[in-house]
Amino acid sequence: MIKKSDNDDYISARERRQLLAALNTRLFWVGEEVPYRTEVDGNVYNFHEIVWDLLMKKELTDEDRKQIDNYISYLQDKANEDKLELKTERLTREEAKRLFDEAAGLMRTIMDLKDIEEGKAKEKRKQFHEVFARQRVAEARRWLRFLKENT
Repeated sequence: MIKKSDNDDYISARERRQLLAALNTRLFWVGEEVPYRTEVDGNVYNFHEIVWDLLMKKELTDEDRKQIDNYISYLQDKANEDKLELKTERLTREEAKRLFDEAAGLMRTIMDLKDIEEGKAKEKRKQFHEVFARQRVAEARRWLRFLKENT
């Protein structure tokens, strides 16, 4: 049996560069989940719920916009802390993955909040539902055609 050295559990310089590069690519956050629990400046936030509540509002108030700006500022600071830690600290693969996932989720939340603030989120959601509905109809038609041809 080969004995692993202590360094085998830590990320290599190459792995570190890959993780940092991935965080800086366009659209890397697609598919990442908005976090349910994030601690920022000693306060715990459920950004998943916050984003959902903002999405459900018919119209944003000035207070909502101010709060969104505050959230974005907090999240950017936290994401930058995670990136700095990922860049400079000696990390195990597990720690590095956790930091990467956290930073990606925070950045996804920032993008969602910006979309909400700019009014883009509702339009994107509407477009998604339209495309989804068209795809469901097309799938149903294919299924009916298949059944008709094979019965």
